[in-house]
Amino acid sequence: MASLPSLGTGTGGIVELMVDVLIRLEPERWIEMKTNVLAKFEVRIEDMTPCEGEQPVTLTSYYTSGGRYIGDEKTFSLLIKRGIVPETYGDNKVCSIGKSFKNGRWYGWSYRTLYGFQVGDTVAEGDCCASSRWTEEYLKDHPDDLPLPVGFEAKTEEDCKRMAIAFASSVS
Repeated sequence: MASLPSLGTGTGGIVELMVDVLIRLEPERWIEMKTNVLAKFEVRIEDMTPCEGEQPVTLTSYYTSGGRYIGDEKTFSLLIKRGIVPETYGDNKVCSIGKSFKNGRWYGWSYRTLYGFQVGDTVAEGDCCASSRWTEEYLKDHPDDLPLPVGFEAKTEEDCKRMAIAFASSVS
């Protein structure tokens, strides 16, 4: 994948995540290549002054086409290089899960860590996505805590996504 575009201060733009697809008409014969846009992202570049009298700083931030925050250039690059298309869950405004078109895994992350889940993965005692020791009453009042029971096995893609959500919820 090409490097991220260089954008001047005070500007922004759109970044497209694209993948080339070869079409095979018959064995050993590949004849057509199409480029598919998997997702579009918005780049916002803003000059800000942290405190009065301090030097201004330039912030480069990445957002989904729906306006959900992905992160800074370092975070965005990390995700895109792994083929992860960022998204949110629930009513979150910050992306912390996504599926990789490169390896098919669902990922959960925060600014501290990133981890991918695939079919066959099992939740073990002590895993970040494992059930906490919170009471049922607490969990009813805090629906954003989405732990999974120890022994839960990802059998479908949706299960992998649930594991990514539980992981992201636990590390945020």
